[in-house]
Amino acid sequence: MQRWGVTIAILVMAIAASAATPASGSRYMRIGIYDEAQTLYGPIDKTMPVLKQLHVQEVRLNLYWGARYGVATRRPADATDPADPAYDWSLYDRTVRYANQYGLHVLFSIYGTPAWANGGKGPNHAPTRPIDLRNFALAAAKRYGGQYPDSSGGKLPPVKEWLAWNEPNNPLFLAPQYVGNRIQSAIDYTKICNAIYTGIHATLYANERVACGVTAPRGNNNPSSTRPSVSPLAFLRAVNNAGLKNFDAWAHHPYYAGPNDTPTTKPVTTKGAPATAVTLGNFGDLTKLLTQLYGNKRIWITEYGYQTNPPDPLFGVSYAKQATYLTQAFAIARANPRIDMMLWFLLRDEPGLGGWQSGLLTASGAKKPAFAAFQKLTQ
Repeated sequence: MQRWGVTIAILVMAIAASAATPASGSRYMRIGIYDEAQTLYGPIDKTMPVLKQLHVQEVRLNLYWGARYGVATRRPADATDPADPAYDWSLYDRTVRYANQYGLHVLFSIYGTPAWANGGKGPNHAPTRPIDLRNFALAAAKRYGGQYPDSSGGKLPPVKEWLAWNEPNNPLFLAPQYVGNRIQSAIDYTKICNAIYTGIHATLYANERVACGVTAPRGNNNPSSTRPSVSPLAFLRAVNNAGLKNFDAWAHHPYYAGPNDTPTTKPVTTKGAPATAVTLGNFGDLTKLLTQLYGNKRIWITEYGYQTNPPDPLFGVSYAKQATYLTQAFAIARANPRIDMMLWFLLRDEPGLGGWQSGLLTASGAKKPAFAAFQKLTQ
């Protein structure tokens, strides 16, 4: 993610009319939360009852291949074997067990190259050999396929939804973005997505789905800038040109641009040029291009949220507006029958103002009005 008096019925009609999809809504859209600080390495025993109270159906977690919390900080001897002694799955086993206990589906996002797999370039650089990532994805799919023995004597609960990386059009998560004028991130990401897709599906377990893309909402498309990035539509075209063929869904993060934006606000155009961002306000542009390039692929919104003021005076909206916009945003997504999933970021505000303040709870744990609005989404 890059840090940065209309009724719901009218909103739904407007978005459905602009999207390249039928008018009927997404009947089985799953709703969920993405907040690792509260779920992966946080107070999970306290978090899970709150998620149950919110009627959360899906919880997203990064499954770190390398870097901090990485499963494989050293090279395994048999990378496809989940029991290889180089692997440490304990943090993820714990979260999967808790999620299963509370009836939640887990969405794992495989991210972060270990130093041994890319010459020590850092977790946001692609692996030198895609086969290493493919083998890790296969090991992960085996462990969380629903048949793997648990230390308790049973079997580890299954994980059926997977993401390939996170915001690869953002240099924070995949670098370099460009080599000269070539969109290098799209070339590298095509290999990443292919590796994860083939690894997950190599188990032949039923009902597993892998989403690619996971794109940030905007990019400057300027290789000579101080921080080059690629806009989501340009990135989608570029991975298609690079040979990306197989994935089950395309994921995107259609965040707003500023506190004056509602969920229906379209991105600003410059001198008549098409907007480069994809928010909920012009989500039909993404649906249309995805259809042109890949047909009737499913779509997942794996991050979305509005920050509040207080505490964020720059990007935050009032508590009341956050609740209203949450309700409107999920209604817009449900009006698009291609969208299977939408996740809110975060459950709880991050404690520092340099972080993200879109929680349904304040940093101290008080409920914002958006908490009750989220509860009503499945009613």
